Amino acid sequence: MIFFGRPPRTSLLLPMLLMAGRGFAQDAAMQQPVPPAVDGTAAVSKPVAPPTADSDAQKTPETKAEHSKADQDAPPDKRVLGVLPNYRTVNETGTYEPITTKQKLIIASKDSFDYPLVLLSAAFAGISQLDDSDHSYHQGVEGFAKRLAANYADQAIGNMMTEGFFPSMLHEDPRYRRIGPSRGTKKYRTWYAFSRVLVTRTDSGGTRFNYSEWAGNATGVAISNLYHPDERDWQDNTYKLLEQVATDGISQILKEFWPDIKHKLFHKNPAGSD
Repeated sequence: MIFFGRPPRTSLLLPMLLMAGRGFAQDAAMQQPVPPAVDGTAAVSKPVAPPTADSDAQKTPETKAEHSKADQDAPPDKRVLGVLPNYRTVNETGTYEPITTKQKLIIASKDSFDYPLVLLSAAFAGISQLDDSDHSYHQGVEGFAKRLAANYADQAIGNMMTEGFFPSMLHEDPRYRRIGPSRGTKKYRTWYAFSRVLVTRTDSGGTRFNYSEWAGNATGVAISNLYHPDERDWQDNTYKLLEQVATDGISQILKEFWPDIKHKLFHKNPAGSD
């Protein structure tokens, strides 16, 4: 396996990135319309009896519709779990509205300089300290502080490149468009969220390969060679690029499902929905 000997976070993130391409197949499969039944032939699936006035089958669509509308209307939280910056997430409405270069840079700045990013960087710094990445930083408080600063720089520079500068230059939309439970199964939504590191919307409303994600993170990795003295060869840079992209993919899965989790934890079902 090419992941042997790599830091623990690489071994966890890279397999997910290599599987993200399957999201394209999932897109195509989920978007295929169901063919209508042909007159005079028996339906393949079992017929569903019309619900009675008191049946749960009648209540369930109403309940789902209420939850779906509330989910669609509610603006995304600015932080997932109160920690992960979430300024670039919007709900998919089916109508595309582009944003300006100024708006892209504002989103990138908010994601890059929000204080919870320090907590995420501290977690990565702790993992790096445990496996002694960047050996020249040494151990102890000083070593941890250097790793914290380096990891924060990795995240902030990557965000500015992938959400601000490159989307502005390449006319791509850096926002993550959350589809919600009304547009697919949990499996489909997971693949959709993670595969957005491979496909994005353009300012004109079309879709194409996410050049900003990869070129932006590649630029960030090149800059990081200035302060990562022990990880400067082509192989280290390749792994760092894949780590950054995979981290973005995982964060998008969290952004996709956070409203669902929050709803289950903090909201009660409407009266009569049981």
